Amino acid sequence: MTTDEGRRPARAAFRNDLSGEVHGPVVQAQSIDRVVFQSDKPPHPVPFQLPPAPRLFTNRTREVAELEQGLAGATNAPLLVVISGAAGVGKTTLALRWLHDHRERFPDGQLYVDLGAFTEGGPVEPADALEWFLRALGVATEQIPPDLAGRQSLYRTLVNDRAVAILLDNALSTAQVRPLFPVSHRSVAVVTSRWRLAGLHLDGARFIHAEPLDVQDSVRLLIDLVGDERMSVQRTEAEELARLCGGLPIALSVIGARLSARPHRSLSSEVGALRGDKLATLSVRDELSVEVVFDKSYEDLPSDQAHLYRVCSLHPGPAFGLDIAAAMADLPVDRAEDTLDTLVQRNLLAEVDDRRFRYHDLLFAYARQRAHREESEAAREAVSRRLVEWYLDAAVSADLFLRPTRRRISDRFRQRSGANRFHDHAETLRWLDRERHNIIQATHIAVDHDWHQLAWEFCEAMWGYYLHARNYGDWLEIHDLGIPAARSSSNPVAEAQLRNQRGTALTNLHRYDDAMDEHLRALRLAEENDDRFITAAALSELAGAAQGRDDLEEALGYLYRAKEIREVIGTERALALCRRRIGEVLCELGRHEEAATELREAADALAPLDQGQHARALTSLGANYVRWGRPGEAEEPLVTALAMSTRLGSPHYRARALTALGDLTRLTGDLDAARRHYGEAHRIYVESGDPRTADLSDRLSDVTPAR
Repeated sequence: MTTDEGRRPARAAFRNDLSGEVHGPVVQAQSIDRVVFQSDKPPHPVPFQLPPAPRLFTNRTREVAELEQGLAGATNAPLLVVISGAAGVGKTTLALRWLHDHRERFPDGQLYVDLGAFTEGGPVEPADALEWFLRALGVATEQIPPDLAGRQSLYRTLVNDRAVAILLDNALSTAQVRPLFPVSHRSVAVVTSRWRLAGLHLDGARFIHAEPLDVQDSVRLLIDLVGDERMSVQRTEAEELARLCGGLPIALSVIGARLSARPHRSLSSEVGALRGDKLATLSVRDELSVEVVFDKSYEDLPSDQAHLYRVCSLHPGPAFGLDIAAAMADLPVDRAEDTLDTLVQRNLLAEVDDRRFRYHDLLFAYARQRAHREESEAAREAVSRRLVEWYLDAAVSADLFLRPTRRRISDRFRQRSGANRFHDHAETLRWLDRERHNIIQATHIAVDHDWHQLAWEFCEAMWGYYLHARNYGDWLEIHDLGIPAARSSSNPVAEAQLRNQRGTALTNLHRYDDAMDEHLRALRLAEENDDRFITAAALSELAGAAQGRDDLEEALGYLYRAKEIREVIGTERALALCRRRIGEVLCELGRHEEAATELREAADALAPLDQGQHARALTSLGANYVRWGRPGEAEEPLVTALAMSTRLGSPHYRARALTALGDLTRLTGDLDAARRHYGEAHRIYVESGDPRTADLSDRLSDVTPAR
């Protein structure tokens, strides 16, 4: 281009001005005066990939508070949260609700991927998930790097300094999610997984374990699903449905869907169906099935983990310790521990205490169903035998530690005497407290399999514990199983022993006529088989029943006969116990000086032999002084007895000492102390179902001012 004079214009006369936002390549043209680009296309796409917010959401106060706390504290790094929990517990629902509630905090978008840990197609590879994210962020397919490292680098570049929320749902491993984390401190990544993904501690992740809903929240979810009217009218049934579903939202959703589809079906019918077969009931045609959800977790297990998962479900209760799990599976303890830890990481089990585990109620039913499908009858019986023997040996060891000098009938005590696993009195009682229901169930298993000797041996092994704890329901139940078992095993001496033990419980429950009947039958069996030890024991226990009926002279006669036998057969502890009983009857007869002599000598003899009975003898000695009207001599033995029974962890002996101290402080006019002592004893007797509760109520009333 030239001027009229044929000369080029000066260079300064030409301008190339560009204004606006440019996308794509720009080509410079020399003589363009002004180019203006206009476009409504944003510089970066803003993805909104989250699934819809859940329509129904029941109180997750604790979990939401932990999420809020994490968001508030995320200032220098992105917030990483792992929500773990069992299948169907509502992990994704919690994550979606919280992320939707905070969408305004993430104006640069929300990304979502189902990582498919338990889908038929298998888990999603991180490289594939990154490809999907890059596309959502506006990267053309041909510009996406082919390798994981390249995709991860580009992804981090694009989300750098952006405020994005990322939901990584249904994750399988730490390696699967790490490449997908954002880098901006304005961003958040929430991972949901049936695994605990503990390795993400190294990434600074916060961990939230989604627990099953409690009964009230479960009922609220059912109300949202079904409507308030049916739930309000049948509130008790609604709460039972909630308990049977174990607080799992997926199970509650199945129940809600079925009830919604059948508006005339009563909740009680649903309860009955669920009690019959939980897993078969918890499905809605082919649309939703709790069992199918559990299948996806179970079928992914390696064979050794699946085997232990099945075997442990044959335990009589959903909670069990490491040692019994190893015994049932016939595994070394360290190997069982490693496998159980993995099952905890998979949220198929929960660790409820150190080396103690528990199934969720529905997972317990599922695992037991699998055990019956996949383990032969012979294999299941072998597991049950190992379980019964393990609990029996443990109970024998506990009894040997608590009462080492007591005469036993079963040879098992002699076999176990050199291999005791217990070394602390209070800890032994705590173990028995924790396992007592499992021991009862193990006895039932022995009876069901006609293992008669094992069944009656449990009664002998638990005798010392029942004398401490006074769980009368357990005491009678196990002897109702053991006495017929002793008869079936043709062991009349064992039957006599067990009848004596059962009669003692009946005496303590003030069922004196029933107790006399048991002890007389025990006495007859003992005399027929020339067992003087059990003969003396039966006479002593007959004295207790007679004493309860206020036949004090008859009781004293039984005790003197027992004492004569004890002196001949030379059992020092049994003789001391007999003297304690004589002293107690003498006290009731008002022969306090004779009583004090017997009780003091009994206490001295028991001191090196049996701490619990020593405390009991001191209590009786102090009580005798109170009834004698000599409070100054009563205080020392009673205070000592209370301290000893407290240290031993024996609530029954403690309650006796507290009652006697209440009588003492009442005698001395300290009614506040009397109320305190009586009140604590009353609480102990209420908890054990002891008939002395009524007597303590009367004593409390006597020292409580009228309002």
